[in-house]
Amino acid sequence: MGAMKKAIRTFSDMDKVLFFTTLVLIIFGTLNIVTASSREAVVNADANMFYYFFKHVIILIISLVAFLIVIKIPTKNYKKLLPLIYIVVFGMNLFLILKGVATRGANNWINLGFMKIQPSELAKPTLILSMSLMFEMYFKKLKDIKEKHDMIIWRIIGFALIFPILVFLQKDLGTAIILFGIFGVLFVFSPISRSEKIKASLISIGILAILLIVRLSISGYILSGAQESRLNNFFNPCSKYEDTGYQVCNAFIAINNGGLTGVGIGKSTQKYSYIPEPHTDMVFAIIAEENGVLICSLIFIAYLIVIFRILKLSMRVKKINHKYICIGVATYFFLHILINLGGLFGIIPLTGVPLPFLSYGGSFTLSLIATMAIIQRIHIEMKNEKIRV
Repeated sequence: MGAMKKAIRTFSDMDKVLFFTTLVLIIFGTLNIVTASSREAVVNADANMFYYFFKHVIILIISLVAFLIVIKIPTKNYKKLLPLIYIVVFGMNLFLILKGVATRGANNWINLGFMKIQPSELAKPTLILSMSLMFEMYFKKLKDIKEKHDMIIWRIIGFALIFPILVFLQKDLGTAIILFGIFGVLFVFSPISRSEKIKASLISIGILAILLIVRLSISGYILSGAQESRLNNFFNPCSKYEDTGYQVCNAFIAINNGGLTGVGIGKSTQKYSYIPEPHTDMVFAIIAEENGVLICSLIFIAYLIVIFRILKLSMRVKKINHKYICIGVATYFFLHILINLGGLFGIIPLTGVPLPFLSYGGSFTLSLIATMAIIQRIHIEMKNEKIRV
């Protein structure tokens, strides 16, 4: 009976608008995987059409367990837990550089036999928590104009840039860009003074430039051939249909076929060999083809609600680390949407990152739902603080 009351209390203190919006996106995305992955399941996996759907449901069950665990952990305990998490995630990402086997050009998967883990996805929430806790730890010192801040600033930058650099060396450009983006946004909003931010940014750019030159001199390239082709050929992809533009061009065709109301559930033609793995990074093209602009517009609105609720929470919380966690998670969420849909629409080069709550995937889904649990935990603690006052 006590456990039931605690569960009810926990739910009542959650941001229910955020909770139900994400729940609707998850349910819609999971059901859409059935139709988007049906051809891939039968032809490539030699299984029935529900193969990827059932695998994704298992991922969601694991993610639900993670959500229930994370939401119960007080944020004050993050200081104790984070060092171990950081070391484990760092170790897995370093292992991939030293011993990883390339899959489609990137060394970003650890195969455990019964499941595969993508450590670069785990690096995103780890980076957000690390920077947020360091900002809280050094907040007073960074605000004290009498203190020397150089060592503190470089300690923060050093710990934060490790993950994006490791992931870049794994040849996972899309995920590296997101990690650099999260770092950049949190650094801009940090308690570090403006002049110190400019100085540190210029020095960091210089160091990164030197590292890239060293990489070029050792390996003979900075970006892989596939990455360079995507960067060079994203303008007018349909003119290069038989070479590098077929994926984006077929996405254009799928979106155009969908029109206002879509061709109907299960009636997509582009998922049949035209768009590779249409249930992962290119899932939005299938959604647009089958459901049309109207449903896609509702998805955009749902995404805006999620980002708005998280940013609104960042302005209401009192704790420093809570504020930066919210900003980091909102950035994490936004960058995935921007890079996925920007590549799909041909606005930016296609780099291959999943779409929140809609793409099939294990490590990304787990990491994203765990970060949503952290946001809900912050909301719960904020409400309890107000009650005590």
